[in-house]
Amino acid sequence: MSLRFLAAEGEPNPLLPHLAEIVLALVVFLILVYLIARFVMPNFERAFAARTQAIEGGLAEAERKQSEADAQLAELNKQLSEARHEAARIREDAREQGAQIVVEMREQAQAESARITANAHAQIEAEKQQVLSQLKTEVGTLATGLAGRIVGESLEDEARQRRTVERFLAELEDQPVGQSS
Repeated sequence: MSLRFLAAEGEPNPLLPHLAEIVLALVVFLILVYLIARFVMPNFERAFAARTQAIEGGLAEAERKQSEADAQLAELNKQLSEARHEAARIREDAREQGAQIVVEMREQAQAESARITANAHAQIEAEKQQVLSQLKTEVGTLATGLAGRIVGESLEDEARQRRTVERFLAELEDQPVGQSS
């Protein structure tokens, strides 16, 4: 069954175009292909190449920026780590200095306490010596008066009085503490 068979005899088959139309369409098609290939396709190729290059350049730039950002992040992390170590060192130094200050202040307080104690002991010793001196004088005066009454003679002579007082005090010092005659 041919296609011509279906169409009426003498009438051209509407499904089959004329040979001139086919040739003309083929020539126009080839001209269009040539014009598109000659003028349109290079523009598309340039646009595609520019786009590809821009995308690749953008990707390369993004990768470069990403690597720079990673490097900066690593540097910042390094600096942060160093800063933390420095802060820890400063805190440790401050603790050591604080402990040293406490030790120094304790030593100063102990030295001041020792100085005050030494001054107090010296003052007590001085007052003791003063009291002893006053006591010796009073004891001497009393002893001389008593000795004069006992002996029955006046011990007004200073040399005699001094000897009597010294002898009496020597006897008192020789006696054990807590024993009286």
